Amino acid sequence: MTLEGKTALVTGASRGIGRATALALAHAGAHVLVHYGRSAEEAEAVVAEIRGSGRRADAVQADLAAAEGPGLLAGSVRSIVGDRLDILVANAGVSKSARLADYKPEDLDTLYATNVKGPFFLVQELLPLLGEGSNIVAITSVVAGSVVGVPALENPSILAYASTKGALETLVRNWAAILGPKGIRVNAVAPGVIDTDMSNFTKTEAGRNVALGMQALKRLGKPEDVADVVAFLASDGARWITGASIPVDGGTKL
Repeated sequence: MTLEGKTALVTGASRGIGRATALALAHAGAHVLVHYGRSAEEAEAVVAEIRGSGRRADAVQADLAAAEGPGLLAGSVRSIVGDRLDILVANAGVSKSARLADYKPEDLDTLYATNVKGPFFLVQELLPLLGEGSNIVAITSVVAGSVVGVPALENPSILAYASTKGALETLVRNWAAILGPKGIRVNAVAPGVIDTDMSNFTKTEAGRNVALGMQALKRLGKPEDVADVVAFLASDGARWITGASIPVDGGTKL
């Protein structure tokens, strides 16, 4: 799965799945651009770790929820890598859990701005840098295709977040069809429960038990479990895969 000589951008790469993905791509040989929104110190730590291993990395900042964010990020990418980007990993995202009655319009505005509009317009802005052999990997979620938890009016749920991931998977299929003739592959990776800072409910025994009860493999997923699949999809080993959504969920809801 060598990525020697390749350039890669990972959004939301200062922690969690994004951080693990940046490290995996760098380990495979890519020059990695570590995007962050607000966590500059954490992003610089990822860059330092990659450079410490003898690989190339740079930190790039942009608020992808802002209308101008994708264009600003694309400009930063172009200034560093020139006119060629081989790998885009659209990982940056936000989540929210609430009762159905408690969601506000601004909650959906934030979720869709970051999770759907951000990737949509970033791909649009980066198209001039993508060409034959380039590929895009979007980090979606198992909740794009399955209802998790205990659905009830009085129970908090992530249905709004789930809808953004479903929208992103729809974009993946359409991007794959549109960009395929240019030799650009587009795929999704759909994690299940992953032990990251965003997975607050896994920090309690009850939450862990719920997660494990949904899975065939009885452990919590790690960011590296997802990152290794992304690295494979970014490599020539996945050269005949496009338009797919790969579940990385320990056998959730089998």
